[in-house]
Amino acid sequence: MTQAAFFVLTALADQPRHGYGILREVEELSEGSVQMRVGTLYGVLDRLTADGLIVLDHEEVQQGRLRRYYRLTDGGTQALDAEAERLAAGASAAKKRIAEGRRTSGDAPGTTDAPGLGPGLAGGLA
Repeated sequence: MTQAAFFVLTALADQPRHGYGILREVEELSEGSVQMRVGTLYGVLDRLTADGLIVLDHEEVQQGRLRRYYRLTDGGTQALDAEAERLAAGASAAKKRIAEGRRTSGDAPGTTDAPGLGPGLAGGLA
């Protein structure tokens, strides 16, 4: 699942939303790290609809413009839950590995292991 699809599903997890509402929620949920353009959003919505993860909930006219509201299907909720679990497990594994690496390497906090900067490494001092 792409990051954009994950955040669109997350934006729809609590209630149906229209396109602009989804864009705002995605930006807020991702703390600004995911800023989708309208064309990208509608491409994601089309894919999620084709995959049966979301459906058109209703349409309404507001200020002369048609707004389409989308909502998660049961399959969408299950897919989002599975992806959230997968991401959490991956983050947990990464944090565990980082902690183990710090314990076994004996490096002081703030030191780096950048390639080519230490003696005996390619490009380093011989």
